[in-house]
Amino acid sequence: MIGNVCVGVRQRQWRAISLGLLLCFICFTSRTVMAADCPGHPDALGTSRTLVVDPKAHPRIGTMQYAETLPLEDHEVVLTFDDGPLPRNSNQILDILAAECVKATFFTIGRMAQAYPEGVRKLRDAGQTIGTHSQDHPLSMNRMPIERARQEIDDGIASVTAALGNGAPAAFFRIPGLLRAEGVEDYLASRGIQVWSADFLADDWRHISSSRVYELAMKRLEQKGKGILLLHDIQARTVAALPRILHELKVRGYRIVDVVPATPEQPATPTEPLQWQLHPPSETVAISQWPEIPNFVFADGGELTAPAFSDLDWRDLQSMTLAELLDHASRSTRGVPLPRQAPWPRRWPVSSESGAIALPVPAASVFEMAEKSYAAWAMSSHHQEQTVQADRRTDRIAKLIAADSGESRRMRPRRQGEHARRSGKRHPTGHGSRVTAHGGRRELKHLVQLKKRSA
Repeated sequence: MIGNVCVGVRQRQWRAISLGLLLCFICFTSRTVMAADCPGHPDALGTSRTLVVDPKAHPRIGTMQYAETLPLEDHEVVLTFDDGPLPRNSNQILDILAAECVKATFFTIGRMAQAYPEGVRKLRDAGQTIGTHSQDHPLSMNRMPIERARQEIDDGIASVTAALGNGAPAAFFRIPGLLRAEGVEDYLASRGIQVWSADFLADDWRHISSSRVYELAMKRLEQKGKGILLLHDIQARTVAALPRILHELKVRGYRIVDVVPATPEQPATPTEPLQWQLHPPSETVAISQWPEIPNFVFADGGELTAPAFSDLDWRDLQSMTLAELLDHASRSTRGVPLPRQAPWPRRWPVSSESGAIALPVPAASVFEMAEKSYAAWAMSSHHQEQTVQADRRTDRIAKLIAADSGESRRMRPRRQGEHARRSGKRHPTGHGSRVTAHGGRRELKHLVQLKKRSA
């Protein structure tokens, strides 16, 4: 009996040792595979994992425009490149990624694929994911007719497919300029194509330096903590900034994730709905939304009775005066002084039958106005009109008097005579002034007579 027990113990020990050795072998093998993935570069950044997504289950991603993004862990980054291929820059991008054993997603333009089909095949041979980016990269898909938008999408996919020769691009699409439109998104969803926006940019399409591209990429990544980075493989400044970006990602502990579409042979990576949010709510962090109000079912639907007048200390269904109310309140306030009596409200009679307040009817004298006879009104109106006309004449007389006095001062006969003797001829201006002054006096005399008559 004891011998059997000892044998059993030894067997369990050997099993445990064997299991431990197997796990160590698996870990060693996996590390060896990772090292073999990037031969000659033991310190490479590498690609930490491959994420398989179902485009139909999550048709729109990227928090710059949508509620969902890729289900990444903290410090995980997905690199994406738009607008290629352009051999002189895209080939350098591929070489830089290959040196670090990094996988990315390339959104290819159909027209560029037609011009440089070998560039598309290089992406495929390097193991990079190839999406599409329309046929001609129009920056108007948010306002163009839906028929034209569909043609841009379909032609772009056809051009990239033709450049590949064998196979088709991934069911990933990025709208040019991120100028989204509901009709475009619905059409892509109907075709089972996933729309990619981004979580942050590096502004490498702008006229900025490569150092600025690096700074923006890392600054915005630090703010997000993870996400999809949008770059352009056709830009020389991106070629110059990418080695520094990859180096800094490794230094700061970031990991690269490769994304591929699900297939029957390769199902989607199991995820939870909250993982598709950039920053899902945590149980340890308060959320900003109010909790939902549950739907209660009341067991007793009885109604409460309304309070009666007697409950409010109304006496015999008659209203109390303000003095009585204040006196009643003073007895219950324990000596606290109350405000003085206001001149309102007055005591309004209350009907004991209906309980409605009966307001007094205003007297007819309130609306009476003293009426004038038509003759009195006409005389008053005529007098006002004469007064206005007399005032206007008075103003005109005052202006003429002021003008006449000014002309008299300007004439100055002595100086005019002296000037005439010196020049030997008469000054025409003086004659004209005298004529004007004479006409002004005649009109002034006429207006004075009119004033006397009206008075």
